[in-house]
Amino acid sequence: MIKKAIIPAAGFGTRSLPVTKVVPKELFPIHNKPSIQYVVEEAAAAGIEQILIIVSRSKNLIIDYFDHSLELEMFLQKAGKSALLDKVTLPDIKFYSTRQPIARGLGDAVRLGREFVGNDPFAVLLPDDIIVGGGLSELTKVYEKTKSHVVALKAVEEEHLKNYGVVQVKQAQGDLYEVLDIIEKPQTNPPSNLAVIGRYVFNPSIMDALDEQKPGAGAEIQLTDSIKKVLYSEKCHGKVLSGKRYDIAMTEEYIALQRYLQE
Repeated sequence: MIKKAIIPAAGFGTRSLPVTKVVPKELFPIHNKPSIQYVVEEAAAAGIEQILIIVSRSKNLIIDYFDHSLELEMFLQKAGKSALLDKVTLPDIKFYSTRQPIARGLGDAVRLGREFVGNDPFAVLLPDDIIVGGGLSELTKVYEKTKSHVVALKAVEEEHLKNYGVVQVKQAQGDLYEVLDIIEKPQTNPPSNLAVIGRYVFNPSIMDALDEQKPGAGAEIQLTDSIKKVLYSEKCHGKVLSGKRYDIAMTEEYIALQRYLQE
């Protein structure tokens, strides 16, 4: 049922400076593939057919990567290098792109996809987060049963909860919860140890909340604030993902992912 996805990739990548002055972190190599391709492949495995990538004016390399390189493909074909040709074959997905003119937060980036999603439910995948095993398909299965907004959750140690959006929940079944409230980066008294990580499935009504959203933390349009708003009138579920999540903007996790995939 979920055929469309948005990948916000317009941020400055400040956590990965200085290399992100010239190389988008979404193109950081992981075993000869850029990190964003792992995210796209996860989306494709979940049944996504169309992806809108939100970029800034300095990140056109991401759009170039998901375009055909006709000269290279023709060269490899004529040279009979079919194995290499397979490596540059694009996933069977329609790609679209738009620019976020000013970095005004994740919520602002997502709402740029209003025309793209129309009246359809859609997914959001944050390219900083690489999920090994499971992932978006777990959320789409929840959506098919509940028709509610769905967010991915991860149990986080208490001292790190201040870096996440943290949910107050009521357990529904196993690793599935009903989200009652969400607090962005609680500095004290977090409502649980369950943090939202970079996978979401939304009904299109989230766009109305984003359009009405005032700037929040960091003077940015926070996606968390709009999720909190829709909770007053709509249901939202949270699913603890079965896979392991790596935040590649953290050097130690980027290295750990490389090591894990070599095993």
